[in-house]
Parts: sequence; C-alpha cells; structure tokens
Amino acid sequence: MRVADMRDIVRLERPELDLDRRVLRRCHNVEDLRRAARRRLPRGAFDYIDGGAEDERSAADNVAAFAEQRLHPATLRGVDDVDMTTTILGQRAALPLALAPTGFTRMAHTDGELAVARSAADGDVPYTLSTMGTVSLEDVAASADADLWFQLYIWRDRGLSRELVDRAAAGGYRVLMITVDTPVPGRRERDLANGFTIPPALRPGSLLDMAAHPRWWTRLLRGRPITFANVSAGDRQGPAGVMAFVAAQFDPRVTWDDIAEVRAAWRGPLVLKGIVTPDDADRAVDVGADGVVLSNHGGRQLDRTVAPLRVLPAVRDRVGDRLELLVDSGVRRGADVAIAVAMGASVCLIGRAYLYGLAVAGRAGVDHVLGLFTSQLRTTMQLCGVASIAELRERGPQLVRPA
Repeated sequence: MRVADMRDIVRLERPELDLDRRVLRRCHNVEDLRRAARRRLPRGAFDYIDGGAEDERSAADNVAAFAEQRLHPATLRGVDDVDMTTTILGQRAALPLALAPTGFTRMAHTDGELAVARSAADGDVPYTLSTMGTVSLEDVAASADADLWFQLYIWRDRGLSRELVDRAAAGGYRVLMITVDTPVPGRRERDLANGFTIPPALRPGSLLDMAAHPRWWTRLLRGRPITFANVSAGDRQGPAGVMAFVAAQFDPRVTWDDIAEVRAAWRGPLVLKGIVTPDDADRAVDVGADGVVLSNHGGRQLDRTVAPLRVLPAVRDRVGDRLELLVDSGVRRGADVAIAVAMGASVCLIGRAYLYGLAVAGRAGVDHVLGLFTSQLRTTMQLCGVASIAELRERGPQLVRPA
C-alpha cells in the first residue's frame, strides 16, 4: 500500500484539550463510563453508586436477565426512517426512556440534579427528582423546562410527606412516583465498609482515598454542602442533623391505605415504584395508580429479589392495558430498552447509567449517556427490521425470546 493510499484511510482526530471530553470520546457504552467513573471517584462515592445489597446477587441478575434474551430480526423491511418517539403517561418523549430518581446525586458531581434535569430537557425525556435529592424541588424546576416527575417516600411524618406532594404540584411536576419497596433501608455492605451511611460515618481510609482524588473534592468544596435539600435544616443542626432526621423517617407501617390517601391528594399521573408481582400490580390498579415501575431498586434493597424483566410478561398479562408498565434495574444499553418494550414495557428508567456519565463529565456526561442510548436503540430497531416503537410493541413476541 502506498503512503498516498494510507492518507485516505487514516483519520487523525483534532486533539481534545478538555480532559472530560477526551475521556468521553473513549466511552462507547455504559460499561466504559463505569470504568471511567471508578477512576474519577473516591472508592466510597463510587461504591455508593455502583453497589447493591448484601451479596449483590440481585444487581447482577438484573443485568443477566437482559443478556439472556435473544433477538430474532426480520430483514429487508425498509428501516431508513425510524421513529423512536413514544407517549409516556400522556406526554410525548423522544424515546421510551426516563431518568430515574437517585439520592446523593451531587456526590457524583457538584452540578448534580441540575445537570441531569437540563440534559433530560434537551434530550426530551422525563427526569424524576428524588425525595433524597441534593437540590430542592424549586431549584430543579426553575433550572430546566423538562418533563419533571417527583419521587416520594411516605415518611413517619405524614405531614412532611404531604408538604412535599404540595410543593411538587406547585412546582409543576407532572407525575408523582411513590417508592414502595423501602419500608426500611437495605443492607448495602460496601457502604457500611466505607462509612457511607446516613448520616455518614467515614473511616480514616475513606478520607485518605478522597484526598487522593483532588479534582473531585476541590469541586465538591466549591459547591453547596451536600444534604437532603428538600428537608429544611430548621433546628436540626446543619446537614448532619438533616441526614439523621431523614434516616429515621423510613416507615415500615406504610400500607395501601397510605397510597390511597396520596392518590386522593394528587391530581396528576401516579406511579408506584418497586412492584415485582402481578398481585401487587393488580392492587395498584385498584388504588388508582396510572402506572407501576417494575423494580427491585437496582438490587440495592432486598438481595435475591427477582429481576423485574423476568416478571414483566406475567404482570402485563395480568393488568393488560389498565396500567403503564415502566421497568428499571439492569438497563445498560439501547438494546435493553428495545427488549423491554418488546416484552410489554411502556418505558425503561435508568439510574446508575447516567450517574456514571455525570461522575465522568457532569452535564456533558449525562448528554453522552442519552446519546448512547439513542444511537443504540436506533441501530437495534433497524437491525431488527422495526421502524417505530408501536411496531416494536406489536411484533415483540416474534422479535424477543429467551435463549
């Protein structure tokens, strides 16, 4: 081969001076971002995002459940124009994907929820702010014109829970998502080892590890203190006092009657997150929910819980079209979204995936994650011979089958 021929096939990229964007160029999937986030974050912060409960078998099985499915593509179907848009609880979205609620988000990057909400707005997908958010309901609503949802825990202080519901309504949040799988916090043993508890009890080793990540801690020190921003400090002696107060608010006495009370108070779409059985999905219909998130909390609550994807067909058979079924836990690629939709899901939620991107490059990292899911989903649909989300649902049983 002549040197002149080599010039035609060798492409020299313009050097990228920005370190974050240089790293993003090398991240072609969520696992690449995970590895990059591991290098960027102190061990305790990374383990908080990445870890699961106890032996982490549920977390691993969530991913395995998607890997066990096989695609049976049809060919020669004219898929140059693929429509990935869909309707999620009554509102259009660019693709069947939503950003799940995550706690302590500013621990990944100081821009935290503000960066995620702005990315969701530009990507035309919903974003769910957590009760355990590190930016307030009002500040997130003011920062981005996104399809905003709010995630609620029903706490011991029912008045405080009702106050959060009222604030969400006043702030223009469209959907209320009640997490129902956390009567008590799960045992996340990586967090216990690192002292990343609520409130934190950091070990000397964790502090030394933080010191070894100067970009992370200097950025953290320049921002506001990390605390649960939707709970007023009041007389609770600063961030540590707020965290201790919140830790005591999880309530194992919550029942379906509490859900019914919230349903009566909330006028918009209501979703229950943490359902994994057809019976509970049926009960959600009875209590007036508009949708459920089939979820085991990403494997962070009860270990050895069934993977949500495995129960999706049975739940869909039980509830039919009476509920929108959202699925999270283990979603790592656009192909996973296609598989879930083909098996009966309305939409997938991602949490860890966008936190890895946030940790690597802030807002640009979340944008990168949404770009990956968009391009991966489009390619999967084209290679399966599917031109729209509606067609993906209709032809799902022929397209996706267990290995």
